[in-house]
Amino acid sequence: MPEVESQAASVLTYPVTRKGDVVDTYFGVQVADPYRWLEDDRSAETEAWVKAQNKATQGYLEQVPYKDKIATVVKNLLNYERISAPFTEGDYTYFYKNDGLQNQSVVYRQKGEGEPQVFIDPNKLSDDGTVSLAGLSFSNDGSLAAYLTSTGGSDWRELYVIDTNTMEKVDTKLVDLKFTGVSWYKNEGFYYSSYDKPEGSELSEKTDQHKVYYHKMGTAQKDDIAIFGHTEDQKHRYVGAEVSDDNQYLMISAANSTSGNRAYLKNLNDTNATWITVKESIESDVYLLTNKGEDLYLATNYQAPNSKIVKVKASAPNVENWQDVVSETENVLSPSTAGGYIFAEYMVDAISKVFQYTLDGEQVREIALPDIGTAGSFAGKQKATTTYFTFSNYTTPTTIYSYDITTGKTALFNKPASAFDGSQYVSKQVFYTSKDGTKVPMIITQHKDAKLDGSSPTILYGYGGFNVSLTPQFSSTVAAWLELGGSYAVANIRGGGEYGKAWHKAGTQLQKQNVFDDFIAAAEYLIDNKYTSSKHLALRGGSNGGLLVGAVANQRPDLAAVALPAVGVMDMLRYHTFTAGAGWAYDYGTAEQSKEMFEYLKAYSPVHTVKSGVEYPATLVTTADHDDRVVPAHSFKYAAMLQANHTGTSPTLIRIETDAGHGAGTPISKTIEQYADIYGFTLYNLGVKNL
Repeated sequence: MPEVESQAASVLTYPVTRKGDVVDTYFGVQVADPYRWLEDDRSAETEAWVKAQNKATQGYLEQVPYKDKIATVVKNLLNYERISAPFTEGDYTYFYKNDGLQNQSVVYRQKGEGEPQVFIDPNKLSDDGTVSLAGLSFSNDGSLAAYLTSTGGSDWRELYVIDTNTMEKVDTKLVDLKFTGVSWYKNEGFYYSSYDKPEGSELSEKTDQHKVYYHKMGTAQKDDIAIFGHTEDQKHRYVGAEVSDDNQYLMISAANSTSGNRAYLKNLNDTNATWITVKESIESDVYLLTNKGEDLYLATNYQAPNSKIVKVKASAPNVENWQDVVSETENVLSPSTAGGYIFAEYMVDAISKVFQYTLDGEQVREIALPDIGTAGSFAGKQKATTTYFTFSNYTTPTTIYSYDITTGKTALFNKPASAFDGSQYVSKQVFYTSKDGTKVPMIITQHKDAKLDGSSPTILYGYGGFNVSLTPQFSSTVAAWLELGGSYAVANIRGGGEYGKAWHKAGTQLQKQNVFDDFIAAAEYLIDNKYTSSKHLALRGGSNGGLLVGAVANQRPDLAAVALPAVGVMDMLRYHTFTAGAGWAYDYGTAEQSKEMFEYLKAYSPVHTVKSGVEYPATLVTTADHDDRVVPAHSFKYAAMLQANHTGTSPTLIRIETDAGHGAGTPISKTIEQYADIYGFTLYNLGVKNL
């Protein structure tokens, strides 16, 4: 256990942030936006502000005496071989592997029992590891592969096609793809999605009409065929295409937000075929799971908030004809298929249970899992006889098992040799009561000898939105926090998907305060039960979770000593005006929606609820200058507001990663630096004297 004492930080002098005179009017109410100028990510003034803030932050962090030790711990726990679940394409088995400290994982392949060979090494795509592999898709026979790359963590992609036999690039490079999968039609071509490239900043300009194209091999990108989303009546913010396993059908998913979609189907064997509506209502979700001839198998939460699997004929696929194959249960379903079977993973209080079903809906068996935690993958071709699954929890590094689809026999395939000794730590699930009486689960992980005396430096992590479920997963950086003497708690608050659609909706729009109340109640449970105390507690979350931390820190500045909002959505009155932000309106609502919605958003928006003369927690806002998902202006404006209004000696700083995005594809080298700073700041402001 680290030695803890009270540490008074010296009063900081922050860089001067100019205040502008921008005022917006919503329903007759004037709202000042003094830092609007920080939204211009291409201006010299913003660039100078970023440099000044980073200099101030690094100057503060230099006084943390054990930052180098933290970096060493993080580095050591990341330095072990990690591989993904294998998958078969053509004559080869493919998998991702990281030797330990490689900036990006490498794609390998092997034929039969032969030696694995490097297939794609993203580390060779750039000198500093900032170009990452962002997607990989194979043609039907595995002879061609399309891979996507991202530069600096951007959501914009480039696409390359290679011949998997010669390893040579074939065909033209495609550019300016965004929020896309790649779905092959035989070996002839593939479907992909993108937006028109914005005229202004591609990092922040609004993009709201997604379009599906078909690229035929051997043709130029300018000649790609418009498939869906190009007309006004087909306009949606998110559109994707999926070709059925037998190349007979094309299914389009069209959505305006991150929840709910329309679906349309076309028979690719009929040159005169037109779009057939599968589901017109946009209030629920549906996607193609697999098909067997004309029988389509769909996963949906239509009239089934916890999801189910239905079967329908492709000739008449609309909802009136759907037949249940695997009916809805009280637990949330996440299905996949392999070897002609359905694998149904259920969340039971955020813990995995997995069952195997026939395509007729007959249960074959429950799959025995090695422990309490999260299982995943269970994917494969229709003719596969073996599938692989991953298993992990907060103390077990991701382990891979093979599974015989016919016999149900499970065998250990790969157990990583992590330096982390999980046997020294315990995870415990508790249920606590939120403000309105709702029972909420939380998993607390700490050293097995930790004392419940309120002294443990503790990070409380949450997300609470977009139907995202926080299930037990191993993270080397979380393991580092545990090894540094900390405790780690994850609250499964409303807004997430742990208990299905109802749990999600209970944390959206005019019910968003439930999310913050659940998180506050989680912190109070940890304090009341002596897992920690306010002066030893840090709040952490990213993206929508960054909003969570900002809102809670503003509402209850006394709750925790440290706040760590990462890449957060902080300006709730303007979030929908940037990039694809308008697609988040299902969860948030918008300021233009109604006077009631405007007032509700303004009442919790982190940028708008910072008050002068209040002592806020020590805050380290983190973002990246190339984040085009949640633009960095959110974090810039929040940090500026805190620095202008906060009283007391606790620091309110911002750390702005350069040449990085929302988080995906972050090089290992940057990850080590980030966590040395974040954990150093946290422990220092929780009163840890030495480690």
